[in-house]
Amino acid sequence: MLLNINILNLTHMAEYSKKAGEKVEETLHEMKQGKLKSGSGKKVTSKKQAIAIGLSEAKKEGAKVPKK
Repeated sequence: MLLNINILNLTHMAEYSKKAGEKVEETLHEMKQGKLKSGSGKKVTSKKQAIAIGLSEAKKEGAKVPKK
């Protein structure tokens, strides 16, 4: 029973394109190096914020990024 619930949960997860995943990976790498800046110019220290920036940039480049 537990296995069936987990499979159902996986089918409802957001699907990101390969390009979007690569962009997020790139922004996380920049954050770890201390080179990633937010819109206001401050250094990004939050992993969640770095992921959000990566998805936003990927969306601007035309990658498949679902709404929330």
